[in-house]
Amino acid sequence: MMAENYSSLAKPTVLIVEDEAPLLTLLRYNLEKQGFRVDEAADGQEALLRVAEARPDIMLLDWMLPSLSGIEVCRQLRRRTETRDLPIIMVTARTEDQDAVRALDIGADDYIAKPFAMEHVIARIRALLRRSGRVASKGSLAYADLAMDQDAHRVTRAGRPLHLGPTEYRLLEFFLHRQEAERFRDHQHQLNRIGSLDWQQ
Repeated sequence: MMAENYSSLAKPTVLIVEDEAPLLTLLRYNLEKQGFRVDEAADGQEALLRVAEARPDIMLLDWMLPSLSGIEVCRQLRRRTETRDLPIIMVTARTEDQDAVRALDIGADDYIAKPFAMEHVIARIRALLRRSGRVASKGSLAYADLAMDQDAHRVTRAGRPLHLGPTEYRLLEFFLHRQEAERFRDHQHQLNRIGSLDWQQ
């Protein structure tokens, strides 16, 4: 799994609301490794205070919390104008379909059941951030029959997926960016030549 190249000013902030310390530590470590800023709260009341102090870009919210449940935190945030559109991913060990429906009905944007793969959580966070407009889509790059989806970190050749390691992916991304830049310079050169012609009436 490759880290996003967020600038220091553009790093999205994830507020993790989780009362299990080992899981909180694991989430923080992996999210920071992937280029996110991380804030944390151990219960529902603290989560509301954290949001009031500094609104995060996205919240990873555990359902079962002391003092105030994740469902109630979500409900209160959705009642407030300033947090009505805050992206929220509900995380829970509850796996019944009706639990997922309830969380989404209350206002959660996504729902992840424990136990989960870290790659899955990070992919869902990135996708929700893009949908909410808090992180710009990187778009795609192409050259000949190669195509690179920079948001999904997916590369295809003639429509077939290519499985690349992190170093191979970064090298290909570099060369595709350079091809784009060279094409742009050639286009500008042609426009400049056309603009400099002495047109005869």
